[in-house]
Amino acid sequence: MSKIKQPLTLIGFIIAFVGAILFSTKAIMVKLAFTEIKVDALSLLTLRMIFSLPFYLLAAFVISNKEGNIKLTRRQWLYLVLLGLFGYYLSSLFDFIGLQYISAGLERLILFLYPTFVVLINVLFYKQKINRNQKIALALTYTGIALAYYGELRFDTSNPNFFWGSFLIFLCAITYSVYIVGSGRMIPKVGATKFTAYAMLSATAGIFLHFLLRGKFEVLLESNGLWLYGLSLAIVATVIPTFMLSAALKKIGSNNVAIISSIGPVSTIVQAHYFLGEKIFAEQIAGTVLVVIGVLLLSVKREKEAVVESEGNVVKRL
Repeated sequence: MSKIKQPLTLIGFIIAFVGAILFSTKAIMVKLAFTEIKVDALSLLTLRMIFSLPFYLLAAFVISNKEGNIKLTRRQWLYLVLLGLFGYYLSSLFDFIGLQYISAGLERLILFLYPTFVVLINVLFYKQKINRNQKIALALTYTGIALAYYGELRFDTSNPNFFWGSFLIFLCAITYSVYIVGSGRMIPKVGATKFTAYAMLSATAGIFLHFLLRGKFEVLLESNGLWLYGLSLAIVATVIPTFMLSAALKKIGSNNVAIISSIGPVSTIVQAHYFLGEKIFAEQIAGTVLVVIGVLLLSVKREKEAVVESEGNVVKRL
């Protein structure tokens, strides 16, 4: 396990910063694919997982053949598969579909609320008490979302699916937070690498099965550009930043990584402005600041838990 406190080094900062920026490109790539190729969400998500699959298979193979590998029980396998389906199949599907209807900037901001949902789940189902800092953090984050949402409504008045898209992104954040809560209890028992690899493989199987049952295979052959977007989503926005943030966790600790990763929503908003033509407005800026401050209040207080948890959940940092 990493030390609870680790110094912030230049190389660690750079790795974490670049990793967070790369993760924030996901929404931009998805929106560009929807605009330029007119692809559906499930097909794009399937291609993302096709190109990511070899890395998860390799990780699972290495960890399973490692000396001292502990076999999972039947109950652990069941929980792992269910959590993988919640955290990477359902949440990714909600995310990709929702991005068809709302801006990349608002999507990233809503997804950044997942630590607050983790707190609420622990309160409702595990009877944990909310301390003063958590109450302040919750107030800040939801005030920030309300501000940003109000601003988006002023600029996006002609979109009939705005509320539906927002609801799907909220579902994405909720299902991912279920995964976070569950993984926080399983990772200490089975190990971060093993848990993440098998959870991702479970989710990939769910996505592939969904795609096969739908039956529209010709979609994947209609455009060469579609495969390029799938490859970019897998490598640039998933695999590379996964390894970068994992390395940063070891070098500078989860607390520093959490702080640096708060650049994510800001990065998405800036990229969306330049690559998608999305407007930047005062309510969005104010709301983003409040949400980032609130999430940081939650993150820095959970440092001991995040040392274990983040190493297992950094694959799909929302």
